[in-house]
Amino acid sequence: MQRHQSQSAGPLAGLKVVDLTHVMAGPTCTLMLADMGADVIKIEKWPNGDDTRHSVPPKIGDEAASFLMMNRNKRGIVLDLKTAGGKEVLRRLIASADVLVENFAPGAMERLGFGYQELHEEFPALIYCSLSGFGRTGPYKHRRGFDLVAQAMSGIMSFTGERPDGPPVKCGPPLSDITAGLLACMGILGAYTHRLKTGEGQWVETSLFEAALVQTYWQSTIALATGTAPRAMGSAHPLNAPYQAFEASDGWLVVGGANNKNWLLMLEALGATELASDPRFVTGADRMAHLKELEAVLSQRFCTRTRAHWLAALEEKGVPCGPVHDMLEALSDPQTLAREMVVEVEHSTLGPVRTIGLPIKFSATPGKVRSGAPVYGEHTREVLSEYGFDESQIEALEKEGAIVLASSRREELA
Repeated sequence: MQRHQSQSAGPLAGLKVVDLTHVMAGPTCTLMLADMGADVIKIEKWPNGDDTRHSVPPKIGDEAASFLMMNRNKRGIVLDLKTAGGKEVLRRLIASADVLVENFAPGAMERLGFGYQELHEEFPALIYCSLSGFGRTGPYKHRRGFDLVAQAMSGIMSFTGERPDGPPVKCGPPLSDITAGLLACMGILGAYTHRLKTGEGQWVETSLFEAALVQTYWQSTIALATGTAPRAMGSAHPLNAPYQAFEASDGWLVVGGANNKNWLLMLEALGATELASDPRFVTGADRMAHLKELEAVLSQRFCTRTRAHWLAALEEKGVPCGPVHDMLEALSDPQTLAREMVVEVEHSTLGPVRTIGLPIKFSATPGKVRSGAPVYGEHTREVLSEYGFDESQIEALEKEGAIVLASSRREELA
């Protein structure tokens, strides 16, 4: 079987991944694998496909922008796994796969006949990765999970916000979804290393709940050490000060003056060296104990000059600092562009589409954003042909309703 020609770049070139994931956490995992060169075959459900196809607005042309972001570099096929033909196709793909990734509801894969135990007996080298809301063990193993729920139950929403007595606040990005995807990708690579040594596959699993918990290292440290639950502090740090946002005369900036060296350098930049001997602020512990007073004193200084003035003064002293960007500013920042974190990729129907780039750089085997997200059923015929299905068999599968071809889908929507 010939490897798909676009899968030539990256350290995972040649790795074959069957992607049964949808929405955010699973697609983040397979996106990382695809960006590093794996041949990821994304299997969408019939009749509506991945739910992110319907997360609109915004759209780019006829396609949901959210789907385009999460599924570039993947080949897309459509299977109805409730049909015998759909199951036959999936089993043939799995037989040649290195990795299977799924984030179905608990028990769904077993009911379809593709649970880990069954597949491990037939394909012992397969790496089988599952993402779920709460994991496959424990009292909540049967619960469905969402990022909002994970952020709430992990404690994150209790210490996010402007003030300790304020309402619970969710972090803007889907923190647990993205982190779970990254953890799953890391787990797959760990299992792949083990397989290279032993030839053995295994089950890798993580959850949104655990992914949210690992974002609480500092707050968990405080809770476990003191028996007190941390509360919201705005942009301030729970262990170091000053390490937060301040408002200049024309906008916001952040300053990392947390350790004593940076604290003293920050005071030089502010022209406020007298604060170094203020007994409230001499040590890090002193500054944390008098954080509100420290914030008030520094805020009075920062509001007197422009953000550009303070950033230049702080950078001259070597104090970590930066402007608070909105998303358009962040995406157009020269460092973002220099690191190729916004790139253009060719989509089969839309032409050039901008997307986020690969955040991991390899000196010898660089990954690359090679292709746009697939339209619904775009690669069904191509993939089935690669895996030994002839035209008559493909036609029979389509007639059964087991597969969807991009051409027939377009005709249906016309």
